Amino acid sequence: MTNHLNTDLLYQRRAAVVPKGLGIFSPASATSAHGAIVKDADGRELIDFAGGIGVMNVGHCPGKVVKAIQDQAARLMHTCFNVAIYEPYLALAEKLVSILPHGEATKVMLTNTGAEAVENAIKIARQATGRPAVICFEGAFHGRSMMAMTLTSKVGYKQHCGPYAPEVYRIPFPYYQAYQENITEEAFGKNHLADLEKYFNQGVSASQVAAIILEPVQGEGGFHVVSPTYLKGLRKICDKYGIMLILDEVQSGFGRTGKWAAYDHYDVIPDISTWAKSMGGGMPIGCVMGKAAIMDAAGPSTIGGTYPGNPVCAAAALATIEYMEEININELGVQVGIKVNDFFERLKSKFPDTIKAIHGLGAMLAIELVDQNGNPAADLTKKVLHFANENGLILISAGVNGNYIRILSPLVISDAHLFKGFEIIENAFNALL
Repeated sequence: MTNHLNTDLLYQRRAAVVPKGLGIFSPASATSAHGAIVKDADGRELIDFAGGIGVMNVGHCPGKVVKAIQDQAARLMHTCFNVAIYEPYLALAEKLVSILPHGEATKVMLTNTGAEAVENAIKIARQATGRPAVICFEGAFHGRSMMAMTLTSKVGYKQHCGPYAPEVYRIPFPYYQAYQENITEEAFGKNHLADLEKYFNQGVSASQVAAIILEPVQGEGGFHVVSPTYLKGLRKICDKYGIMLILDEVQSGFGRTGKWAAYDHYDVIPDISTWAKSMGGGMPIGCVMGKAAIMDAAGPSTIGGTYPGNPVCAAAALATIEYMEEININELGVQVGIKVNDFFERLKSKFPDTIKAIHGLGAMLAIELVDQNGNPAADLTKKVLHFANENGLILISAGVNGNYIRILSPLVISDAHLFKGFEIIENAFNALL
């Protein structure tokens, strides 16, 4: 058995001072990291297939980002952007507008987290439309704060946390892959669009809907990819009824699917979008972006806070995005995605009764595990994660039933580390099955 003495001690200290409600998704520890390798408290080197839950697209501690943090911290750490304006906030906003334009004019509000971005996106949409209702989807994950938690589908993330925010309505997510043997994608998408029109008559009136919020690729929901026909049609429906289309790209953005935005695969521009995770290269930062007229609909001081756009985090995010451009992060996402998908296909052919399907887009991929009766194999998933950690790989799950294994490795990962990680996963299946 691998020695985990120091890691175990850390978890004992955690148990004494940290609430149990803060989940443990992997039994690993970390003292340092570089690229796609994490060094744990016991000196082991672990290949990182979790990426801090999709945060480390550029890898751990790239030199340019570290230097930007150090330099900015030595100059200015905080004033609050509302109190004393500073250049890093503006430089980052300008860069974001240049790579992710929302029509002719785009504006940006920086936030601390993805959940905070979602909260503010809803506030902006309600003010822009003067309407209260929000439509979200089954399988969605948008965060753990009040509105974000209400929009989130998985009950386990919000058990006994109600009452939830009012005027939130949930409909089925248009995931074509599960039905592809029985219907064409176009027909499937049109059916779901027709169901939405019916919902306006039976669930909530379109005239009361401020926004429809959707992840083009669901994160915690299991990397389910939206039907292209549906998303394009949804854009038209939102235009028809004056509804704000909000696309949540917190986990799917910045090269993860092989493009800056997952919505770039669909030739669809949202009214508002939300971002975080890999945007900051490991620092806590996110943003709400949108068409300028919509973003300007928010009244004075109805959005904002003390720390959003913190100078150090803004400098880190700007350096991260510039580094992404230098290394062509989108092409890396394409290439890593091809290799991960090839591995998953081979593993599925070897264990067809256990691996039900491969889900995702680009390098945002997961496999769905089931038991002999076709039911979610959550216990097996946990065993695979434990085996992986014991053998030098950080791996995490996904899905509302916890039976998906997802790969969110840094996109700068070497082939040697990527293939070694594949080998560990395959060994886990060989040992457990």
